[in-house]
Amino acid sequence: MFDRDSLYRIAPFGAYIFFMILEDGLLKFGWEANDLRLLYAVKITIVAGLLWWMRKAYRELRWPAGENFGTWSAAVIAGILVFIAWINLTEEWMVMGEPVGFDPRNHAEIDWLLVTVRLIGAVLVVPVMEELFWRSFLMRWLIHPDFLTVNPAQVGLKAFCITAMLFAVAHNLWLAGLFAGIVYNLLYMRSGTLWSPILAHALTNGMLGIWIISTDNWGFW
Repeated sequence: MFDRDSLYRIAPFGAYIFFMILEDGLLKFGWEANDLRLLYAVKITIVAGLLWWMRKAYRELRWPAGENFGTWSAAVIAGILVFIAWINLTEEWMVMGEPVGFDPRNHAEIDWLLVTVRLIGAVLVVPVMEELFWRSFLMRWLIHPDFLTVNPAQVGLKAFCITAMLFAVAHNLWLAGLFAGIVYNLLYMRSGTLWSPILAHALTNGMLGIWIISTDNWGFW
């Protein structure tokens, strides 16, 4: 069903999901969230390792030539808009399940090593891993199994909506996730380069991380 190109984009995402399921299972078996904080470092290291190991297969990550200022400014604006949506779309009906959060404090003192690892993962690893899966692979694979031949601009409404909705339900803040999915989809389709949604995604995550640290809203992590 999936060829090697597909598996290369599924594997890092699958590893990330595996550790999320593992963490959820350990919590249900009585582990404390604070006891599992180092699991994030393991997760992000394995995902980053897979991305590096398979890097030559990611043709869509070659830096685009001739992209103009508008492409990157749109990505920056989009990243800021998604961040604003993420911290405001928090009404009860906009939330699905109970967030575990990630509290890096020890006896009210912030463990900056844990914070640094979390920020590196959120800004440098997760956007690449997720955009390779959601935008480059899934959205185009829904059009044709030979997804690398599909021009992002040719993605139809069905594939667009399925990808955005699945991106939404993959996040606790589902409405904010739906908004993010729509925005990142549009960026990829309009620019034709995966670096556009990657930049927006990284900016969103970076701003969110700084906001979380500044306001002690650890549940957003």
